[in-house]
Amino acid sequence: MEVLRGLLAGSGMVERLLVVETVATVALRDAAAHGAASGWLDALAGDAAEMPEVRLAALVHRARCTPGEIGDAVVPAAVGMLRRITPGETGGENDAACRAGAEPGDAADPAPSPGVPPQIAAAFEDLERHARAHAPTTSLLEALHTLLDDRVPERTVLLAEQLCSADPGVRYDAIRMARELIGHWRGDHTGLVVLIGGCLLPGDAYTAAAAAEAIGSLGLLGEPAREALASYVGEARAEHGPRVWAARDRLVRRAHQEAVRALARLGDLRALPCVLAALDEGADAWRAVQVAGHLAGAAGDLTPRLSRLLAEVDFADASQSMSAHALVSALRELADPAAAAALTGAISAAVREEQWHTAAAALNALASFGPGAALALGVVRPLADAQDLHVRAAATAALWELEGEAADVVPRLVELLDTHERDEAAEVLGRIGPAAAPALPRLRTMLTAGYEWTRVYAAAALWEIGGAAEAPAVVETLLEAWAENDATSNHVLACLSRMGPAARPALPRVREELMLLRRSGRFRSISNDEELQAACRTITAGL
Repeated sequence: MEVLRGLLAGSGMVERLLVVETVATVALRDAAAHGAASGWLDALAGDAAEMPEVRLAALVHRARCTPGEIGDAVVPAAVGMLRRITPGETGGENDAACRAGAEPGDAADPAPSPGVPPQIAAAFEDLERHARAHAPTTSLLEALHTLLDDRVPERTVLLAEQLCSADPGVRYDAIRMARELIGHWRGDHTGLVVLIGGCLLPGDAYTAAAAAEAIGSLGLLGEPAREALASYVGEARAEHGPRVWAARDRLVRRAHQEAVRALARLGDLRALPCVLAALDEGADAWRAVQVAGHLAGAAGDLTPRLSRLLAEVDFADASQSMSAHALVSALRELADPAAAAALTGAISAAVREEQWHTAAAALNALASFGPGAALALGVVRPLADAQDLHVRAAATAALWELEGEAADVVPRLVELLDTHERDEAAEVLGRIGPAAAPALPRLRTMLTAGYEWTRVYAAAALWEIGGAAEAPAVVETLLEAWAENDATSNHVLACLSRMGPAARPALPRVREELMLLRRSGRFRSISNDEELQAACRTITAGL
């Protein structure tokens, strides 16, 4: 221990941080050294003459030694130390790059790999980018956030200071930490979102890209940063011209694209000119396709362009399947029946090339238009007898939505209940309602299935078809599935909210859900959790 302490004298900052970490590691492994090490870390954290980074390390590692005794003074102390860190103190390569607005290792566009979809290549670039640390204090602050765990208000105070730090490296890495906090924990995160929006500075495209990407990942929770996004997009177009989406400077291009995409995800039509330019000119058009569906107010402009791109897909080339799915998804979200012809053509082409999943996705999109796409029945009806069960189920569902003939569709769906497409078939039977009564015996049998998702779909269909008579079994099944697999919660609560007073036995569990601090819902995503909370509030208010 004494040897390690002596190493502090005359050492650089990185070496001093390593010494502090080593002392803490020794204390955690050796009970005899714990007391002395803790006292030394306390003294070092309180030494005003020491580097703020080293004092912060001592504070965090002291907390690691006794995680159950973290007091209220830890976060204010950390905030005070962060305020003493100034640009230039860290001297790291990544920090210098951050201050200069240059992206380390990304000076030029990499050569595209033959046959690799651009979405895949971009995903690997993102993984590498997100793994970078831009300040020596990053790992310390991450450790402190881990120790604080569910103390969200204190972590929010700490993150607010990080996002306002004079050190650009600290600020940059705080964007990711704030995104993770908002993504994992419930609460009012308005202040943090505003501060992330404040990182959208035209002079620092590297940091602006990270901020815009973070806001875009928050869904509707990104609303407090809407005007900051719109301002950044407008300033970029004013400085670099209307073709900034395809700017030669990779940093400028990425920051602008991420800001446009985040703005589009909020349904803001100020993103439209950039999205249209991308679709017309073809530069990184796939990035624009991914968000086009959020701009339903501009369906008249977007549907023809997306339909044209879908018609250009070569369904014989499996590497284009991701692009085809994205286009189909965008057209479905826009809900413009004018896309029916393009989707019908895509269905025929996908079936011809045995791209079954793409064909099924296009059938589902077509079905969402309802009777407005009835002209496609000539293509859809034969597929209700397709050999591929996924396509058969999608085509049968489309027949119901386009034609509405229960007598024709229900027997087909009942037959599908004995296949691996039973969950999808049950969902459609539920949409048909009382006219699907012939399916009731089979659906009741499905309540005993070993797979909880099958039980959920069957229970929801039983309620929609059989009504109050089925309510006790439906509620019991839904609650059991929810307890068994939290991922079913969105489907469970959607059904319970439709049941009204019949869902009263579920009220205690619904109230319990609203008390949780950590996000829940399918995939524990922000959008699913926010939807889940809204359903819980609707149920409790109604009962």
